[in-house]
Amino acid sequence: MFKKLAFPVFVGMAVVFSLAYKPVAPLSEKPLKTIVIDAGHGGHDFGAPGTYSHEKDIALAVTLQLGKLIQETMPDVNVVYTRTSDIYQHPTVKANIANNNKGDLFVSIHCNSADPITHREFIGYEKETYYKGKGKKRKKYTRTVPKYRVYKEPNPAKGTETYIWGADKHDEKLVTMRENEALYLDSTLAEQVKDFDPNDPSKKILYTLKTKQFFNRSASLALTIEDEFKNIGRISREARQRQKGIWVLQATAMPSVLIELGYISNKEEEDYLNSAEGQQQLATAILKAIQRYKFSLQHGGNPETTPNTQ
Repeated sequence: MFKKLAFPVFVGMAVVFSLAYKPVAPLSEKPLKTIVIDAGHGGHDFGAPGTYSHEKDIALAVTLQLGKLIQETMPDVNVVYTRTSDIYQHPTVKANIANNNKGDLFVSIHCNSADPITHREFIGYEKETYYKGKGKKRKKYTRTVPKYRVYKEPNPAKGTETYIWGADKHDEKLVTMRENEALYLDSTLAEQVKDFDPNDPSKKILYTLKTKQFFNRSASLALTIEDEFKNIGRISREARQRQKGIWVLQATAMPSVLIELGYISNKEEEDYLNSAEGQQQLATAILKAIQRYKFSLQHGGNPETTPNTQ
């Protein structure tokens, strides 16, 4: 169904993607120790507007619900929030929270929006006055021209999308890995590598391989999240890469995804996103995807085909 995506490769602004997944041997018994959940926007940054609600509030509600579910069902995993109240944080602050807490996974929660559709409807003809010439030679004329009515209506776009950073941002993610490596070393290892040249070719290879691993894991998790959304009856607009607008994904030294829960610009979707049932369903779907992801890391499998065994 999907084509293999080479790494890295430029693929445009926002394109559907997948990977030919290769099992990854587990790095440890607990490869997923800390999950950082980011509620998009906040404070004076309202995010996308609906008819009666804002993206920032829905994102926070689902984030808190997801964190609670993770804590209840995965007690061995530490949950870190970028925010738990209606405050604004610059993306650099969000990235620093994730990196300073040595996150193993970064999940950012958002809502999507689509501009209204503009219509131009022909409604008949009308007389139009115009002039030609100058001074005494200036004359008045009339002509018949078509008349239109311009109006807008809400965009019917609906469904979920899950993004990872664009493959062409590989170098930026690699720099993030290098700059934050010290945070992930224990004191003895830090002492051993304190004089190690970060530009050493062997070190660059290590960064590149780790970045590719994070890309593959992010892609697999994104596909798994969309699979779980389909299971609850949501319209999936698939997992995607995006080259602009989600800087925080390449600024976190860990696998990272950004989830668009639905289109707040669609009244039907807005009602669902604001409902207790909808928020519970969405949070539970994301939880199941993370459980499958965690299982795959522990057992070297593919989260896309791993059943929820948690």
